[in-house]
Amino acid sequence: MNDFKTADLCDDFDAELSIVNPGFASYGKQPRFCGKVSTIKCFEDNSLVRDALSSPGESQVLVIDNAASMRCAVLGDQLAELAVKNSWSGIIVNGCIRDSFDISAMDIGIKALATHPLKTVKLGAGERDANVSFSGVTFHPGDYVYSDEDGIIIASRQLL
Repeated sequence: MNDFKTADLCDDFDAELSIVNPGFASYGKQPRFCGKVSTIKCFEDNSLVRDALSSPGESQVLVIDNAASMRCAVLGDQLAELAVKNSWSGIIVNGCIRDSFDISAMDIGIKALATHPLKTVKLGAGERDANVSFSGVTFHPGDYVYSDEDGIIIASRQLL
């Protein structure tokens, strides 16, 4: 299912798409990934991220809105490994990840704004499966996201 190109999807479905503003770097082994959106809204607390990635991913993409914080990482190698083990297709982080060297060898797609070595607090704060808005778009749980080397796009329905 990762034989798509976001450029081609834009050509074919332009009127149906939202396009995420540029600025995300690729960290996982899979530069292309897609799937149904599941969301987490948190701020410098990745407790809900662990909960989500511990559950069956069923080829979904977890979208984490960490309010573009550059003060800590909400995803590291242990959580990325959980995502791989539980069949998540990818993760998009509006914020930072850590353990990027180890993550680069994992069979998953991960996009984030940057890296940071500090971990988050664990207070259980945040919200799961809420609409999250960042980088010029709103991600709704149940939308479909397509991400590749050229960018990230969102559709309200499955395109492939």
